[in-house]
Amino acid sequence: MVSNSIPNLIIFEKRFYCMRKALFLFYFLFFYAITQLIWWGYMLITFEPDRKGMIIGEGLIFFLIFIVGAWHLKKHVRREHEINKQQQNFLLSITHELKSPLASVKLYIQTIQKRELDREQQQIFLSNSLKDIERLDYLVENVLLSTKLENRAYQLPKEVFDLTDLVETIVDRLQKNACKTQVIKYEYDGHFELNADKFAITNVVTNLIENAIKYSPPCAMILVKIKKEGSRLLFSVADHGEGIAAEEKKLIFNKFYRVGNESTRKTKGTGLGLYIVRTVLQKHNASIRVYDNEPSGSVFEVIFEDYAK
Repeated sequence: MVSNSIPNLIIFEKRFYCMRKALFLFYFLFFYAITQLIWWGYMLITFEPDRKGMIIGEGLIFFLIFIVGAWHLKKHVRREHEINKQQQNFLLSITHELKSPLASVKLYIQTIQKRELDREQQQIFLSNSLKDIERLDYLVENVLLSTKLENRAYQLPKEVFDLTDLVETIVDRLQKNACKTQVIKYEYDGHFELNADKFAITNVVTNLIENAIKYSPPCAMILVKIKKEGSRLLFSVADHGEGIAAEEKKLIFNKFYRVGNESTRKTKGTGLGLYIVRTVLQKHNASIRVYDNEPSGSVFEVIFEDYAK
């Protein structure tokens, strides 16, 4: 993994150097233009004292336009720098996300080939390999869905399905992979149907529950709820992790955004999960909000306004 990270790090350092060079050039040209503007203004006033008022007025307007344009240009350059950094983090994280399960599956298969294992051991190894393949499949689905959602003309195919049963299936699957003890508690008031894209909503539910598992202490309780509140249908996932800072709550739904530094972060991920969640819900005229859990952690609550039955 270290050898694979070196080329990515070199590319990022080159981009950072180019960005610093561009900012230096920007500041140089900015101060040069200001100096020239003041000098030419002084010269015009010296040779045309009768038009002093007009020259100063037009100079101030030009100066204001120039300052606004320069500010927007600087803002755009810094935004490009942030996007490049987020994309670099995405490449680093997705490389790790792909290599880990592939290496695990390879090791299991090589062990089965080279050693005389009994039937039970083979089944355990094959079961673990299947889990890693499911993880790879889920990662690929996230990337593909994210690409589709980028196309504004893309329409999600809708069908009527039981949301309660769907969530129960996902909870059962993730429970088996999370911990030997009971960590995911599922509560619901009844069976509720949605007219939505089942694949996309499956992705939403999976992302939210997996995030809760990922950012919770080992074997901590995670509460998943579905309930009807008036004409609205609410789906929520509550964890007891470290929580999310107030200034981060709006940023976590941005594409590629992840809290913390990629080189020191312990949790896995690509920065696509919550972006997909928000975008899918927007296409279903639904919304999501995040607030603090008590005594610690976060609660993600999805609100379906038009689909509750």
